[in-house]
Amino acid sequence: MKTVITILLTFIGYATFAQANLDDYKYIIVPKKFDAFKNMNEHQTSTLIKYLFTGKGFTTVYDDQLPEDLKFNRCLGVIADLQDDSTMFSTKTIINLIDCNDNIVYSSMQGISKEKQYKVAYNEAIRESMRSFNGMNYSYSGKNEKNEAITVSYKNDVKKLDPSSAKKVIEAEKEMADIPVKKEATVVSEETEKTQYYKDRTPVASNIKKAEMDKPALNGLEVNKSVIKDIWYAQATETGYQLVDSSPKVRMNLMNSSAENVFMAKTDSKNGMVYQKDGTWVFEYYENDTLVKEELNIKF
Repeated sequence: MKTVITILLTFIGYATFAQANLDDYKYIIVPKKFDAFKNMNEHQTSTLIKYLFTGKGFTTVYDDQLPEDLKFNRCLGVIADLQDDSTMFSTKTIINLIDCNDNIVYSSMQGISKEKQYKVAYNEAIRESMRSFNGMNYSYSGKNEKNEAITVSYKNDVKKLDPSSAKKVIEAEKEMADIPVKKEATVVSEETEKTQYYKDRTPVASNIKKAEMDKPALNGLEVNKSVIKDIWYAQATETGYQLVDSSPKVRMNLMNSSAENVFMAKTDSKNGMVYQKDGTWVFEYYENDTLVKEELNIKF
């Protein structure tokens, strides 16, 4: 009897700890393709797991449909990974929840099915594994919400930022923030018991002609340079790509960013960004406070 009570108390304590852990996460991320399979949503495993987690009260999203806050703070969610321990005679599954630091924060019980048809077998095994999440009464605690600056991991990120306008929007917002707002009424009036008057400040047409202005210097403006005709070949690196010419000599290093087809770029003498616009690769950098754009011929 004591043994049964001890086991029961241990299970209750573990379940309570697991619930507290999962309450720290706002989202459960379901991959559309698990590492255990060759094809996307094979045997409908992804749709089943998302459906079951959603039914248990979790906010569940696919890995290619992340909401904005999750894109920029991956620690808000855990990835539901399907561990496949199947043998020739039975289908066995475990669902591991993995945080942004690749740590397993929770593992389900092992689900087992003896069915011969794969789709039916995985359905049964996964449903049995998901029983581990019954009765958790999940409620997001907001623990991983942060107001300070967030360090974003770009690995396997979803990349949907508009590359052609991202930099300009940021610069425009900074300029707008520095412009003081000043409003002046067309008519200024004062009305008291002793005095009533007004000053009409309606604009009056002027016959003053605008003088010809000298063309300003290019300081701070955009300058477009000619196309670099040499073909540079992209070779994958751990952080992105290196671009080499036909020599082969490394001409530029590209580092991945969170935006699709946008890279931080570095040459021997320049630092900037490379992005694709209307099918053309553009190298953008500053030269003596002047924004310069060069077209590149890159083969991936």
